[in-house]
Amino acid sequence: MTIPNSFRLTLSAVLLFTGSFAFAQTPGSTTRTSDAGTSDPALTKPADGVKDGWQKSLTSDGAWDRVSHFTMPIPWQHIREDDILWKKRVWREIDIREKQNVAFRYTGDENTGGGMFIEILLDALKRGKIKGYKAMVDDRFSSVMSKDEIMETTAGKTDTLIVTDPITGSEVTKITTRDFNPEDITKYRIKEDWIFDRNQGQMVVRIAGLAPIIDLYNDQHVYIGSKPMFWLYYPDIRGLLAQYEVVNPQNDIARYTWDEFFESRQFASKITKVSNPFQQEFKERLNPMESLYESQHAAEEIFNKEHDMWVY
Repeated sequence: MTIPNSFRLTLSAVLLFTGSFAFAQTPGSTTRTSDAGTSDPALTKPADGVKDGWQKSLTSDGAWDRVSHFTMPIPWQHIREDDILWKKRVWREIDIREKQNVAFRYTGDENTGGGMFIEILLDALKRGKIKGYKAMVDDRFSSVMSKDEIMETTAGKTDTLIVTDPITGSEVTKITTRDFNPEDITKYRIKEDWIFDRNQGQMVVRIAGLAPIIDLYNDQHVYIGSKPMFWLYYPDIRGLLAQYEVVNPQNDIARYTWDEFFESRQFASKITKVSNPFQQEFKERLNPMESLYESQHAAEEIFNKEHDMWVY
């Protein structure tokens, strides 16, 4: 029996439609895949609330029906070692007190319960979503912090006060604990690789690590210095950063995710160190003004390197 061509075409269309429907992805029911090619359960549901006491709105809080955003990190194109013609490791410092870095002081997205950037990181560390690496060892991610060490690092400070008992009139010692203050984080340190990839024919920058810098004060609340709290391996936290939004002062509906914020270089920073034989920072051999000039000079060298690669 000969099957008419019209029936064959109809059957093919039905099978094609059925196959497409079977493999279609629906938000909330399909496990998404991270840019590294591994399944990431964190990408299948909305971001967790970070701030204590935050509650999701029970009604549509707006003039439109907001849908849950399931955002993935921006995919990185693979780089082969044989295609790298030039590479330089750079350390930068982000001062969140600068106007362009106001996003780091954003108190949190009302839709996801996200807090300040440091609160998002600390919450993920405490829940075991990401790994923290000891900052006092080195910045090569060679020693993972335990849960107790994470809690100790993020715990508030204790104060010893001498108070007068209102009943007896005698002086007694009272120990109080101050909660961790996100405002004490004024800077972030990142280390990144600038690579000229001949396969892409352009300069590529990849952030390798990120560390929050905490200000230190003595008992008289006098500033005595700063230090990194911990290091985070940036490729491992991109899935987390893609779930929380960054404030956009110009348009509330057009907000970046933190992953997009870093990948599009929306922050202001200065170079504090480039790879060198002695692994010295600029401030270790130069005065503050000369360090600033050296930082600008290093940025100009990287900027001009891509052009120089095409000059024969």
